Amino acid sequence: MVLGFALAYAGVGHLTTSRQEFQAQVPTLFKDYADFVVLASGVVEIALGVGLIALWRYRVQLGWLVAAFFLAIFWGNISQYVNGVDAFGLNSDRARLIRLFFQPLLVMWALGSTGAWSAWRSRVKP
Repeated sequence: MVLGFALAYAGVGHLTTSRQEFQAQVPTLFKDYADFVVLASGVVEIALGVGLIALWRYRVQLGWLVAAFFLAIFWGNISQYVNGVDAFGLNSDRARLIRLFFQPLLVMWALGSTGAWSAWRSRVKP
């Protein structure tokens, strides 16, 4: 539930108050479409968050989707580091580098809190 609310909250930020900050994380390959990328990822984030809250019956499947989403947006975090773009208070290379190490934690949170990892582990027996 906490992950669902966090995702929905961040998604709303994509569409409103933090829109420009999120645009700073869009990889240079998509810079011409930065606003679209931010809006689209915000809508996806809201949908995933609401899904985790309202569709708990499908939490395992949603856990995998959220983990995949976190992996997909990792490219933006890497781009922010490589290009030295300041956003969200990450105004040094060191801060941007440290941020990269938190993305795997988000993936683990998605897989762990939804039971996706345990469901997979129980299916894959040696």
